[in-house]
Amino acid sequence: MRDGLLWTAGTALLLLSVAVAVTIGPARISVPDVWSAVAAHLGLGDTRLTPIRDGIIWNLRMPRTLLAAVCGAGLAVCGTVMQSLLRNPLADPFVLGVSSGASTGAVAVVVLGAGGGAVPVPAGAFAGALCSFALVMLLSHTLGGTTDRVVLAGVAAMQLFSALTSFVVMTAADAEQTRGVLFWLLGSLSGAGWTDVRVCAAVLAVTLLICLGHARTLDAFAFGQDAAAALGVRVTRTRTVLLCTTALLTAALVSSAGAIGFVGLVLPHAARALAGSGHRRLLPVTALAGAVFLVWADTLARTVLEPQEVPVGVVTALVGVPAFVLVLYRTRRTA
Repeated sequence: MRDGLLWTAGTALLLLSVAVAVTIGPARISVPDVWSAVAAHLGLGDTRLTPIRDGIIWNLRMPRTLLAAVCGAGLAVCGTVMQSLLRNPLADPFVLGVSSGASTGAVAVVVLGAGGGAVPVPAGAFAGALCSFALVMLLSHTLGGTTDRVVLAGVAAMQLFSALTSFVVMTAADAEQTRGVLFWLLGSLSGAGWTDVRVCAAVLAVTLLICLGHARTLDAFAFGQDAAAALGVRVTRTRTVLLCTTALLTAALVSSAGAIGFVGLVLPHAARALAGSGHRRLLPVTALAGAVFLVWADTLARTVLEPQEVPVGVVTALVGVPAFVLVLYRTRRTA
């Protein structure tokens, strides 16, 4: 009963948030206008909106808002899984250096012209993210494969790729390229399109199904990897599968939206306060909470200094840093 209430309330809040967020902006649009446009494009009726208003809703605001929801849900789910696997309340999707690798890949395409102009920026970011994660897995396996080694390898990869990105930007980028790369590195949903939404939503759906299939295993990891092994869990194999799955999802999200930090750190803790620690209930609630959070964070980012746009990563950081300090404080008190 409680699970159904949580999921129903979360889904309703998400749908309402998306509908209201699409109406916010310079053009006056109402919630009925949004439903009318969506219904018309889904073949459920005709719309009386002008082509311009319909285009604003369907081609500009709707894909951006939906991509924000997908990215928020995906990053929050990744953070939940990583915090359980690594038994570290401060773990988030970027602890494995995926974000830094994606940044390097994007910079290689934009500044160095990797691929001769045939490779889009998201593809370069995705390739860089996969290279970074492969390096982390190689280093952690060489060092023993324990959870602390994975975290340390992630920190090393993050610093390495961050240094590479800074070096390329400082030595090869002009002022315009530097500004564009910096905006992307801070997270931006301004270039969102329906292709981004479809790809990221598909990867999120597969990842969520895989993680829900391992829900009991994730519950076992809460007692430590020795206890999980005693319960029959194949610790190394399971951890590798789940880390690879979440890393691929993070790479897909970062390649479309840039490096949006703190979502995977903050939202899992908020969701646990609502849903408890059982992952079959926690994962869907976390996904819904992350989606709602990033929808409103992006809405604030594009409207607070209108017509100038603030990178959404700046907004999430302003919320995430105080929450990060709170988590640190609670961790110190319980240590």
